[in-house]
Amino acid sequence: MGNDVGTFAGTELFGAVFEQAAVGIAIADRHGRFVAANPRFCEILGYTADELHRTTILAITHPQDLAQTRSQLARLLAGEIAKYAIEKRYVRNDGGVIWSHTSVAALRDGPGKPHYMVGVIQEISERKTAEEARNRLAAVVESSEDAIISKTLEGVITSWNRGAERIFGYAPSEVIGKPITILIPPDHLNEEPAILERLKRGELVDHYETVRKHKGGALLNISLSVSPIRDSGGTIIGASKIARDITMQKRVEREAEEQARTLEQLNTALREADRRKDEFLATLAHELRNPLAPIRQAAFISQAPLATDEQKRWSHDVISRQVAHMSLLLDDLLDVSRITRGSLELRNEITNLASVVDAAVETARPLIDAKEHTLSVELPQESCRFAADPMRLAQVLSNLLTNAAKYTDPGGTIRVRGARVADMMVVSVADNGIGIPTEALPEVFRMFSQVKATQDRSDGGLGIGLALSKGIIELHGGTITVTSTGSGQGSEFTVAWPVRAATVSPREDATVSRKDPARPRRVLIADDNSDAAESLAILLRMDGHEVTAVHDGRAAIEQFDTMHPEVVLLDIGMPRLDGYEVARQMRQRARGGSVTLVAITGWGQHGDKARALAAGFDHHFTKPIEPEDIATVLRSG
Repeated sequence: MGNDVGTFAGTELFGAVFEQAAVGIAIADRHGRFVAANPRFCEILGYTADELHRTTILAITHPQDLAQTRSQLARLLAGEIAKYAIEKRYVRNDGGVIWSHTSVAALRDGPGKPHYMVGVIQEISERKTAEEARNRLAAVVESSEDAIISKTLEGVITSWNRGAERIFGYAPSEVIGKPITILIPPDHLNEEPAILERLKRGELVDHYETVRKHKGGALLNISLSVSPIRDSGGTIIGASKIARDITMQKRVEREAEEQARTLEQLNTALREADRRKDEFLATLAHELRNPLAPIRQAAFISQAPLATDEQKRWSHDVISRQVAHMSLLLDDLLDVSRITRGSLELRNEITNLASVVDAAVETARPLIDAKEHTLSVELPQESCRFAADPMRLAQVLSNLLTNAAKYTDPGGTIRVRGARVADMMVVSVADNGIGIPTEALPEVFRMFSQVKATQDRSDGGLGIGLALSKGIIELHGGTITVTSTGSGQGSEFTVAWPVRAATVSPREDATVSRKDPARPRRVLIADDNSDAAESLAILLRMDGHEVTAVHDGRAAIEQFDTMHPEVVLLDIGMPRLDGYEVARQMRQRARGGSVTLVAITGWGQHGDKARALAAGFDHHFTKPIEPEDIATVLRSG
């Protein structure tokens, strides 16, 4: 079936996407017989490609979804619709059943009925399970024999189920919008303010035995469970109350409460996962695209027939450096994952403050020296010995030193101070760098957080270093804090922990055939990643172009006025001036209207492309870019 992909693809790039896609993709003929399926499709359904080749779409469709599937396929093949999307079930090869979101489109090579269909499936079994759990809970709430009531933080009733009507005697229309005190006898009115205050603090009032009043005046001995209701941002906006006769259905009470707690935890986890998903993926894509660009270009250089031995050696060095950078990113991600799962173990041993600080300084020294910073270290003269994981503590301090070096302009000062204060070891790392805005201080230890105003002054990163450091210090029973008086005022990070006594195979890129190069052009490249800029420059020079490479926005403007390029390839996140501002200034020049501006960046979401085009770019490419894409621009620009 793998050979069949080429029939529909037409390009090796499509074949690579088809084979490596994170979603299941399959192609079938108009009779529903499978012609091709990618590895993810086979994985989801548990079939091999050959096994799928001998079956049909309808054969693996769950019996309860056959009618819907037949109907949609008939409309598609009759030309009534061009595509359809449904949620349906499939029967796996092992007999299991999975839910999927299935999108199917007709493949046409001309007018008339389609001969083939392409389908994309994404497994949604977990979401379906969650939806079923929510539906079951809603049914439980409405049919419960218990009174389930919600109210505002001012004590106003907002919902009232049939159980509440049965226990208290009021219909919903009689109580919704009225204060909860309608149910409270006069001698128990002082309970409500205390309960509301506990709810506002996020506390749960659980199994509170008290007396409440029936509509007819009778007093009821009941047990109350009251919990805060939070909105999607975590703010407490009200309360949910379960009231029941404490002499009845104890077992049902426990099951209902457990279901409520489980669902609340599930909803909270789903909201948090959904919120962080896009943020994490965008940041990760950006940081992985940046090293991938010079790796891809260096690989082309090393394979080029006209490349010199020196250029090939240089390309190998680029690949080695960038792969090492990617490895560090992945190591940090793994450490954060272990901390999140609670599986990161400390290897405690007897160590001392001086050796921990020395190890941290040794790790950060290359960056400190490269930026010509002055580093001072002040430690107590007496030996400060304690039981801890010296490697992890050194990792924390090296993160702080590296951040200080990255966010301090060349020639700055960095100071490390350590001391024992009572039963705590305290180490601070201070710099005279760009500082942190006051409003951003609470965010610096959040996962994947990078202060927006400082992004163009750093060397990138996933924004997990400080979150990782916080997790490691907290595993030691300590704390990490930050102070800064604002932008341009430097910053100081302080870590403290208690003094305790002693008791991946490389992946091959698809071969890319290159067309004839464009006629020689004057090209300006601006990218603060020097490997990316220089490797791309070498590739273009090998095609006969006149190329100049610079590494910040202002240098790009200066070269634009000097060399009068025909094509400008700009990174976006550059120091001094970002790519958007560089593009705007170039367009304002007298000859700016005739130059071709190309954005080459690690940021590839729809909004990033729209912003680039609005700034004056003609093209927007995300890293790593294919050399043929650049060649196409040069041929047509």
